[in-house]
Amino acid sequence: MDEKLQQLEKQYNEIPIPKELDFVVEKALKQGKKKRKNRAPQWLLGSAAAAMLFTVSLNVSPAMARTLSEIPVVGSIVKVLTWTEYEVKEETFDADIKVPAIENLENKDLANTLNEKYRSEGKALYDAFVSDVQYVKGQGGGHVGIDSGYEIKTDNDQILSIGRYTVNTVGSSSTTMQYDTIDKKEEILITLPMLFKDDNYIKTISENIKEQMREQVASDPDKVFWVKGGGIPDEELFDDFKAIKADQQFYISDKGKLVISFDKYEVAPGAMGLLEFEIPSDVLKNDLVSSKYIH
Repeated sequence: MDEKLQQLEKQYNEIPIPKELDFVVEKALKQGKKKRKNRAPQWLLGSAAAAMLFTVSLNVSPAMARTLSEIPVVGSIVKVLTWTEYEVKEETFDADIKVPAIENLENKDLANTLNEKYRSEGKALYDAFVSDVQYVKGQGGGHVGIDSGYEIKTDNDQILSIGRYTVNTVGSSSTTMQYDTIDKKEEILITLPMLFKDDNYIKTISENIKEQMREQVASDPDKVFWVKGGGIPDEELFDDFKAIKADQQFYISDKGKLVISFDKYEVAPGAMGLLEFEIPSDVLKNDLVSSKYIH
């Protein structure tokens, strides 16, 4: 009897996992959610049809598999999927643009707004890539590349923070990062100004970042920032960092800390790349509306 059970177990383990498993899991999750409609949202049906129009030039092959970026854990219903992917692989021209989509938000207006923004950004990046390739080919050739995707910075019971990066390569390279932070319980998009009582937070955060920059330079002479005392002689500092923007890119970490983000070249030479500064919560406590998100 034990031998037969072992044979059955062996046969079971050798059964190939179907490629459609992601779809089956996703479907099961949807069916288990209360008040969930059985048909696909209209925005998804229309957008999927539109996305197929983008597949003609330069051997683009969108991956319409809607791949799960992260398997949701218990208590985490909202998830982020790869809605589509534009890929081009030629000798001197390459593109990889992954477009995310947020699912299972009860706030459909918010979900649709964010997903439409992501789709529009993805299409614009691809269109710009095609235009750059045509121009470079007309000039006799060269290299054009783009790598764009997303990463989940925070995903807990309350906060979902999504970072969307873009690396362009036409001659030199540039890198940008954009964040969206969502309160999954209240189902609202969190902006930087709404965290604070007034605009005094701009000065508070900016002064702390300058202090962190100087401390980093003091401990590592290879680091350089565009700020006085940031490793560049004052006479060579033509455009020093003075303050963050009111809507500076940010996310909230899993530990409830505010992290301010800067693009490549924004506050330092390109060699420094993308930069992040975690702001101590005790520095912010007098400016915060509450400790609900930052603590």
